[in-house]
Order: sequence, then structure tokens, then C-alpha cells
Amino acid sequence: MLVDIDAGVILSVMASFVIGLASIAIYNKIRPRFGSQTNDLKILVERIQYYENLLIDMKIRLDSLELVKESEEPTQAQIPKPKEQKREPDVVVEAKEEKPRERVHNMNFGSATDYVLRLITEKPMTSRDIQVTIGRTREHTSRMMKKLFEEGLVERNMQTKPFTYRITEKGLTRIGSLKPPMQ
Repeated sequence: MLVDIDAGVILSVMASFVIGLASIAIYNKIRPRFGSQTNDLKILVERIQYYENLLIDMKIRLDSLELVKESEEPTQAQIPKPKEQKREPDVVVEAKEEKPRERVHNMNFGSATDYVLRLITEKPMTSRDIQVTIGRTREHTSRMMKKLFEEGLVERNMQTKPFTYRITEKGLTRIGSLKPPMQ
């Protein structure tokens, strides 16, 4: 039995096949554009969330600074104004100057070294602790502690971050103390 195939059927099948191939080709060309748009959108959303978190962090810091400022200012009682407004002469209020933090005055390097050695005799300290105590710059303190370490007057605990410094026997003899360093 032989089947008669009409030419119109063959043409329609061939046309459908060609249209399908063209559709697949067009889809493959367009698909990366849709993917990049979703990827771009994801990147933009992440960026917005990052900046939002930064803004929240800054707001929290600002609020804490305002709280600290409010706690430092003395609270003033609200005094109601009298109904009659009398003009009184202006009173000049002198602003109180804040005392600078206490620091070791007029130290040359030798006495600063002795002072630091006495400080770390009491307990091990970090470079930052020493800096705040003696009121010198971070660079100055770091150079001084490096020199003391190289001379063997202090030992550096490298197991902690930041490093802590402890006085050695050589350091104790330099300051003339027989008190052993605290562990």
C-alpha cells in the first residue's frame, strides 16, 4: 500500500521545521540579554542594601554621639518667662576651657623610657595603652617600644593582638626595682 503525500503537507512540515529552527536561534540570541538584566538587577539590589546598611550604621553612630553630647552638657531647668518683659543688661558669660588630658610633662626620651618601664612593671600593657598614658603619638610610642624590645628591656607577647609588653629582668635592673614582673 502506497501512501499519497500531498506537496502542501510536505511544504507545511518543512515550513514548520524552518520556523522552529529560526525561533530557537532567535531565543538563543535574546536569552543572554534577559539573564544579564536579572544579574544587573541582583547587583543593584545588593548595592542598595549595602548603602542602606551604611546609612543605618551612620545613623546609629550619630545618635550615640548626640547621646554622649547630651550627657556631657548640664541639664538646665526651664524657667517660665514672666508676663512682663523687662530689659535687663546682658551678662557676659565666660566659657570654661576644657582641661587637656593629663600627660607626662617635660619628658626627655630617657625619663619617658623609665616611666614606661615603671608602667609595665605593674602589669603588661599594649602599645595603645602606653600611648594614651604618656600622651605621645602612636609613632613615637611604637619607636620607643621597638627600641626597648631590641635592647632587651621589655619582652613582646606576640600571641596577642595587639602585642602586649612586659618588663624583663634587664628592665627591672635599669629602673632599680627588685619587684618581679606580673605574669
